Amino acid sequence: MTPDPIQQYPQHIAIVMDGNNRWAKAKGLPTKSGHRYGAEAARDIVNSCVDRNIDYLTLFAFSSENWMRPIREVRGLMALFLTALKRSEINQLHKKNVHLLFVGNRSGFSKKLQSNMLDVEQLTRNNTGTTVIVAADYGGRWDINNAARSLAAKVAAGELTSEQIDIDLMHRHTSLGEYPDPDLCIRTGGEHRISNFLLWQFAYTELYFTDCFWPDFDDAQLQIALDDFASRQRRYGGHENGKQGED
Repeated sequence: MTPDPIQQYPQHIAIVMDGNNRWAKAKGLPTKSGHRYGAEAARDIVNSCVDRNIDYLTLFAFSSENWMRPIREVRGLMALFLTALKRSEINQLHKKNVHLLFVGNRSGFSKKLQSNMLDVEQLTRNNTGTTVIVAADYGGRWDINNAARSLAAKVAAGELTSEQIDIDLMHRHTSLGEYPDPDLCIRTGGEHRISNFLLWQFAYTELYFTDCFWPDFDDAQLQIALDDFASRQRRYGGHENGKQGED
């Protein structure tokens, strides 16, 4: 689909990529096939966002809770993750001026995977096009806790006083502290929850839920979500007449 040059797109889109396992089960395929086709869908949606000049795209690739999945599935995900970072698509994204980075607790990943993540970040760090943020071993509570611990350490060291801590300072210590909050969160797979994703950042994010499983989420499905977003009136807690409060 050709992007509409007139439509006002969100500056920052976040996506909970859900439904890989159920997609595979519905088609009689092994779980790993769902994740493989899900990775291809992620590649295509990144390109769709680049084509629309979306400034920021955050993908929930692997949550802190995903470690509780069967060991075989987790190993398959790690292998797929490692393969994806080696694929030619990374170079293609680099050629498209995409800035790619990762947020989350990397310590649980293999040294090889951590090294590859760092290589990708260094390769694309000076790019000025769409910033693609991959949340891997990430949880919203973990993020807020990390920010609080960091600020507490600075207070203990005498670098800050507790009175100096405000919402803006707290925000700057979260994983996405350098970036604007998401305008739109898309969740595929039919579930209507955010599952510990970007809890701090979603204060005024518009939420869009679709029954479409992630491997089937394509450019046309993305456009439907963007059209829905464009139809909404964002008030950030105020009325149309400027008074405070929400109906």
